[in-house]
Amino acid sequence: MASGSASLAFPEDARADDYSELLDILKAKGSLTQGEYRGLLAHHMQHVHEAAAASSRAPQYMPTRHTAASTSTHTQMRTALGQQVEPPGQIGIGGGGMDPDYVLAQAQQAAASAQASAASAESTWLAAQHSMGLGGGLSFVRMEKYEAGKGLTFKAGPIDINLSGFINGFYTYNSPAGGMPVAGGVSTGSSGFDSSALRNGLLPAGLILKLKTTQNGIDLAAVMGMYPGIDNAKNGAFNANTGGSPVGLGTAGIDFRQVYVTAGNKKWGTFKIGRDLGIFGGDAILDDATLLSVGSTGSNSAPGNTSLGRIGVGYVYADWIPQISYQSPTIKGFQGTIGILQPLDEFDFSGDDANGNAYSASSTQHSSPMIQGKVTYDFKIGGLSARIWASFLTQHQQDLSRNEMTMASSSVLIDGAPHTLSTLTSTAVPVVPGEKHGVTAEAGEIGTKLTYGPAQFVGYYYRGSGLGTTGLFFDGVASNGRKRASEGYYVQMMYNFTKKFKLVGSYGVSNLYQAPGENDPDLVRRNESEVGAAYYKMTDWLNLVAEYAHTSSAAHGPYKESDNSASGGMILLF
Repeated sequence: MASGSASLAFPEDARADDYSELLDILKAKGSLTQGEYRGLLAHHMQHVHEAAAASSRAPQYMPTRHTAASTSTHTQMRTALGQQVEPPGQIGIGGGGMDPDYVLAQAQQAAASAQASAASAESTWLAAQHSMGLGGGLSFVRMEKYEAGKGLTFKAGPIDINLSGFINGFYTYNSPAGGMPVAGGVSTGSSGFDSSALRNGLLPAGLILKLKTTQNGIDLAAVMGMYPGIDNAKNGAFNANTGGSPVGLGTAGIDFRQVYVTAGNKKWGTFKIGRDLGIFGGDAILDDATLLSVGSTGSNSAPGNTSLGRIGVGYVYADWIPQISYQSPTIKGFQGTIGILQPLDEFDFSGDDANGNAYSASSTQHSSPMIQGKVTYDFKIGGLSARIWASFLTQHQQDLSRNEMTMASSSVLIDGAPHTLSTLTSTAVPVVPGEKHGVTAEAGEIGTKLTYGPAQFVGYYYRGSGLGTTGLFFDGVASNGRKRASEGYYVQMMYNFTKKFKLVGSYGVSNLYQAPGENDPDLVRRNESEVGAAYYKMTDWLNLVAEYAHTSSAAHGPYKESDNSASGGMILLF
């Protein structure tokens, strides 16, 4: 009976795992971290041991010799209960009956111990509820297991809070190879001066906050992305992306380019509203390896927030545009996206000719939004992973105008005699006198990304009418109001020699053709570049980068220019 007596005397030992099973379930579901689990379990076991110690200190009942009176009393009790009367003085199995007073005392002691254990479990569970924000307690915040490249994720009740970002810096040496300036070209070859700069690459720095939750079966997310550069900012048409100002007392620019919300689910698809990367051209830049390096500098003597990478030398920049879009669920690898976006102005990027007249038309009127759409298909064949995408863009450009030099005459008095003074001024005039002329810009693209083992290939092509080159609607319409055709492509090969070291080579071209009736020999005809880069992953966060890039621009006439740049630096992503 020794083991049976121990169970009666210390019932909390048998119950010590009851509450721990509840904690095991909470930990398995992700409601508790390992540290929280251990703390709550230790708190519970402390109460259990305290109850056990109190029970062991309680007076134990010791059976006494039976007198005739007590024997008579016992006999009467057991007879009343309908139990068999055993001879007095015999205790234990085969030796007679157990003393009723002793059994009653043991039962009372077991009940007290069980009550103490239950009270301990209830106390610990209430503490757990309070810690996890249940039952009106304070919110409980914990961190998810960190995965490299996916940022830091915290859970605050039903809300996931993710912080991610990157910081980069490069020393870039640019050497012009000579030539004559090309209107709308991206090469700096005609500058005649070597330049050194400490700058950002195609990416600035970034700090991105994402909030996610599910309410009433709807997955909700809010995203805010801040992208500061390391160089001095200079106000201009492109804001933080305008060429910089390397002058003392300058400050860096902040590019708050991402502000949007999404709502939907995997069954019905997702809606997005806010400012984010455009649909057309988005995959082209995200798959561009120069996103993690420099590529074409654009300007190196006064660097802005970013370099060009392959912008204008393989694709047109997708840009960050206010939009309302819908993305469908993925069905057998296919997914579609359609959206209306803020219409953008037609922009004279190439500037004015020698006579002060604009090469390209401009516009600021928009009665309808820009429309963009895309279809993607993801699939695997054996060890090959592939994505194919195709997208389109269309926007109506209204009330086109062009800058034109006009002669203005005024009469002034000189030494008391009237004289006529003539001055040249730049004036915006309709591209078709007396008419509010407009055009519809259109473009399409197709691309693929193939990954097989350590090798990766990207191929991309676009073509547009009124789309322009480098930026959306840059030089897309000639000064006579006619649309210019444009096209471009890039090919890229990447090979991972080890888990830490990889090489990348790429070549890209952007072509801009003259409009019918146009003859502007100084206007850019072709921008192209070749890029080779080496990447070494020192840690999960830190990558070292070394790169060489050759960029050239050619006009429709005889003018050409080219430059070479070498860059070295690092980029940290978390």
